[in-house]
Amino acid sequence: MVVTGAASGIGFAIAKRFAEHGAIVHLLDLDGDNLREAADLITGSGHMATPHPCDVSNEARVVAAFNEVNASIDILINSAGVAHIGNIASTTPADLDRLFAVNVRGVYLCMRAVIENMAAAKQGIILNIASIAATRGISDRFAYSMTKGAVLSMTLSVAKDYVTHGIRCNCISPARVHTPFVDGFLAKNYPGQEAEKMKALSASQPIGRMATPDEVAAFAHYLCSDEASFITGADLPLDGGYFNLR
Repeated sequence: MVVTGAASGIGFAIAKRFAEHGAIVHLLDLDGDNLREAADLITGSGHMATPHPCDVSNEARVVAAFNEVNASIDILINSAGVAHIGNIASTTPADLDRLFAVNVRGVYLCMRAVIENMAAAKQGIILNIASIAATRGISDRFAYSMTKGAVLSMTLSVAKDYVTHGIRCNCISPARVHTPFVDGFLAKNYPGQEAEKMKALSASQPIGRMATPDEVAAFAHYLCSDEASFITGADLPLDGGYFNLR
């Protein structure tokens, strides 16, 4: 299986979870140093993981990375992504292009790299990490919301086109997840107020806290299991009650 964005956060938690349950995991990420550390952590625990430094927005590098895997890929999880804060007025064309390149083009290129072989084998699972921002208006997330809406649309399209080829394609839409990005954002923008701001961010979800990467990983593991074999073309929220309880 292949997990993108696997050097940290949700991607690493997913890679670790699957490896612990016996999967041979190939890790892709732009951050080569952290990626190798992530793979070492997994292999150091006696599991199987191979790092493949890769810019998922670059077609040639994606093709090269998937050729390096040199194996039949039965599961692809697209977790690589970048964030941006700003409304339409403060979002520059460069901001939009940067987010589109990774969050949309990257998902497209990675799905395209596996889809023909999965279809030929009449089996395969693709799971994309979207966001509640894909379907809910969230302040100051113009470009990010646009890209996650595209991830959702691509998920539905692939699920529809390949359901008769034995391929299941779903996406998870988390609310806020406590990742290193959140810690870095608070440290940069609210120095000395991190704890207070963390409380405010957590309280914005009815359940009163953020999700953990391990919770996303557990959900991903279920959706890629035989127990979830009847689920395809679904956008599944992991949102602490955000959709229905606010």
